[in-house]
Amino acid sequence: MSIPVFSTIAELADWRAGLAQAGSSLALVPTMGALHAGHLALVAEASRNASAVVVSIFVNPLQFVPGEDIARYPRDLAGDLAKLAETAADAVFAPVPEEIYPDGPGSTLVRVAGISDVLCGRARPGHFEGVATVVAKLFNLTRPDVAVFGQKDAQQLAVIRRLVKDLNFPVRIVGIPTVREASGLALSSRNRYLSPAEKARAAAIYRALTAARALAQGQPAMPVPPLVDLVQTVLSEQAIDPEYVAVVDPGDFTPLAMVRRDQPALLAVAARVGSARLIDNIALNP
Repeated sequence: MSIPVFSTIAELADWRAGLAQAGSSLALVPTMGALHAGHLALVAEASRNASAVVVSIFVNPLQFVPGEDIARYPRDLAGDLAKLAETAADAVFAPVPEEIYPDGPGSTLVRVAGISDVLCGRARPGHFEGVATVVAKLFNLTRPDVAVFGQKDAQQLAVIRRLVKDLNFPVRIVGIPTVREASGLALSSRNRYLSPAEKARAAAIYRALTAARALAQGQPAMPVPPLVDLVQTVLSEQAIDPEYVAVVDPGDFTPLAMVRRDQPALLAVAARVGSARLIDNIALNP
């Protein structure tokens, strides 16, 4: 089954008007393409939350910082459409950058202060402004009732939740658990950069996270440094030097000094394996 693919805002608007006239609810799944099973899980969840699903495929130039991999970021629209044809997706919005940024990217930016300034935000200054700006534009263009994101990008999810709250977007945000390979490696489009040997090394990231969670579980309270040390030790066994290892509040990404049984805590890691920058996280308590 073929899916309608809209490359212009006008085409998307006509389709969205038809949904509104029919009284259909809409879920949005924003992606940058190079779809994998994690993206397809987002589509499946979206279909459970609305009567129609639109998937956006857009490699957003605004969220790449200078020197990053935008030129070689994997693109496979034909392959993406073939995968989506087997899902509950009803339409695809796949614009070119000039359609989204007719005056060039960066003339108007949306900044979510605080959450955007730490961890990945510190390592990639301007990245979350790019994310927040394009998501705000997609919300305005598609007017979804629901938008679905993966928890692998936990900081991005927190930024978007704050964006929706602070700017009063009438959109319900749904986050779904990280989809993983059999080794535990979190699925990511950037995994395509990894050789088989690098993939085997990268699996240590999830092993490190689960080891730290096991150490923290059952304790009424535990200081953070031993957890960070354990993650770094497991990663060092595979010669992985992390960009950061941090325990934060998953709502606002403020750092935590202690992990307490009655307080949400997220252990987050970013590390380079080969040419791929990989991120992952795990909840340390329910």
